[in-house]
Amino acid sequence: MPGHPVHVWWAGLADAHADLLALLDPVERRRYGTIVDRAGRGRFLVGCALSRLALGGLLGLPPADVPLRRVCPRCGGPHGKVRLDLPPSGPLSERSGLDFSVAHSGAVIGVAVCENGRVGLDVEEADVGLDVDAAARVALADSELAALYSRPPAERKPAFLRTWTRKEAVLKALGVGLGAPLRGLELSGPEQPPTVLAWPEQLEQIEQLEQLEQLGQLDARPDLSLSLTDLLVDETHPAAVAVEVAATATRAGADGAASVTGAPGEVRITVRDGSAALAEHLGGATVPDITPGA
Repeated sequence: MPGHPVHVWWAGLADAHADLLALLDPVERRRYGTIVDRAGRGRFLVGCALSRLALGGLLGLPPADVPLRRVCPRCGGPHGKVRLDLPPSGPLSERSGLDFSVAHSGAVIGVAVCENGRVGLDVEEADVGLDVDAAARVALADSELAALYSRPPAERKPAFLRTWTRKEAVLKALGVGLGAPLRGLELSGPEQPPTVLAWPEQLEQIEQLEQLEQLGQLDARPDLSLSLTDLLVDETHPAAVAVEVAATATRAGADGAASVTGAPGEVRITVRDGSAALAEHLGGATVPDITPGA
């Protein structure tokens, strides 16, 4: 099985420059204009521009020409998960395995681009104001809650944020969003290697339907495997990358959970300086192409 190179670009809110608007398409510019909060506009602008720079390098396209599409699956509005909209034929169709994910928290903005798999990226500012007790009751499985409250109070927030970034990265990679039953998604402890231990039947069913639809095989039952990697931005902010590819899994009993055992192939993560890439673009310099696996 081929490997899965993942390029993760980090930038900051301070990189939001009005000249980056030239990279956005009309839909993105209209969306930008509807965001009232100044910081929110900046995060959206940097996320869009950085996505286009990263994808353009891989596709060999000018950033403004990268074909992106935002369509809500529920209402059809232009606010759904942004996806690459590559033509079904021609040279670019060979890059249909590319996927990307955008994440932001406070002043931190990130973009992950993955080859040969679906990717989810999440980041959380370490100093974010957070009611850990309330958030944990919604997001953590019983075993995760017990482990959290076995810690001294001062350690609970960073432990929760590490688990939360992992969970959100997984949900983004699966494409199911935060409407999924978070408490049924169980992960390894924050100090342990990041691993999906079990997920609820609802997630499994959603994933299987999506894969069957893509494969056109109603009689098949492909399994999924997730690779999780912890990251730290500026040596402070926890982040996580999840990559989902077809693999094998060992299913548990009648409770609907499944323990993942299949290896998804080598996931190679390269962290890149998104702030420098944006500055080079604004300065007129050419951002080098990103060769696969570089």
